[in-house]
Amino acid sequence: MTGYVTPRMKPLSARKTTILSVLDVGTSKVACLIARLMPADPSEMLRGRTHRCRILGIGHQRSRGMKGGAVVDMEEAEHAIRLAVDAAERMARVQVESVIVNVTGGRLGSHLFNGDVRLGGRPVSEQDTRRVLEAAASRGAQQGRAVLHSLPNGFAVDSTTGVRDPKGMMGDQLSAAMHVVSCDGVAVRNLMLAVERCHLNVEAMVATPYAAGLSSLVDDEAELGAALVDFGGGTTTIGVFANGRLTHVDGFAVGGNHITMDVARGLTIRLSDAERLKTLYGTCIPSASDDRETISVSTVGEDGEHPHHIPKSQLVRIIKPRVDEILELVRDRLKAAGFGPQAGRKLILTGGASQLTGMPEAARRIISSQVRIGRPLGIQGLPESAKNPAFAASVGLLVYPQVAGVEHFEPRRQSGYAATGTDGYITRVGRWLKESF
Repeated sequence: MTGYVTPRMKPLSARKTTILSVLDVGTSKVACLIARLMPADPSEMLRGRTHRCRILGIGHQRSRGMKGGAVVDMEEAEHAIRLAVDAAERMARVQVESVIVNVTGGRLGSHLFNGDVRLGGRPVSEQDTRRVLEAAASRGAQQGRAVLHSLPNGFAVDSTTGVRDPKGMMGDQLSAAMHVVSCDGVAVRNLMLAVERCHLNVEAMVATPYAAGLSSLVDDEAELGAALVDFGGGTTTIGVFANGRLTHVDGFAVGGNHITMDVARGLTIRLSDAERLKTLYGTCIPSASDDRETISVSTVGEDGEHPHHIPKSQLVRIIKPRVDEILELVRDRLKAAGFGPQAGRKLILTGGASQLTGMPEAARRIISSQVRIGRPLGIQGLPESAKNPAFAASVGLLVYPQVAGVEHFEPRRQSGYAATGTDGYITRVGRWLKESF
């Protein structure tokens, strides 16, 4: 299997109002958001945004058929997606035909590629810029991997590095660095297939930490350097931002569901009861009162349920080691990628599992002294139940079309697309029109 590029969407016109639909398919929930994007004046705080977003409809369901951010049961995944989209359509009173989808599983990863072209002492033209970006992007395709993002990371003219716009500069050689974000091709194709089986066309696919960063980071954080950690149900994903750009992506298949399973095993209770205990009483910071405070639990045995009380400290002793393990994995991966000191300036936590009591304090102890919880910013009409870190990635998918124009891919004639075996609805209609008229 060769490397290929996921569907690309056209950049959004800065003067055009449009209705957009997005789909956040995670291990613990599936959320569909429908929003109207209206042209807006530039904002100092959120400088990358060209439009104001107003939510028209929202639907979310408990996720099914997903494990570690990847599809493991096509029928179940399709059913959950249908329910979420149907709820959003009813609320917005519009029919969804295409969606922007996030990618959480499939071993998200980053690579840097360089490209260069000869100038011969003349000024850099727009064509030179395009050629050098194409040269760098053409190296991004890897065996069995699907390219999600191809982001220019700066130019160099001869020995002058860190050039943002080389047009008009003179030199002998123009170079470009390209940050390519990719994941396993099979994971992407199965996710696309699950969406397309719901008669929806996939407009674009976005790495979850990139989407979460677009919705929850303010410009100064993205400019000065920050690491965003999205704690999902089955995965934890990392995005590093610097100089206003995404510079690194990583992820691993350990998340909030693993904490729930530890509680269920440790206390011999049902998974649903373990999730309730974790949400209501769970914390990863021990306190002096934990031994005195008791929690009612119903253990499951051969002869039915047995309700009894346990000290809260017993629950904390189960939760804390797993949280520490996840945070240490994040710290070690950032350090291994060379972003230890840079990312340490600021840490933003998003995702449903980041709401666990004591998570920011644990992150300060293990990773960085500057930690905050990231929530969706600058969105109108978002219900109170969605104004939390669990919806950061969902809302970020609405911001993505406003910045999609900065990405650069090799010419389409050279790129393989992520074929799913069933073309999207729009593709099929287009082919029918061509063949019939």
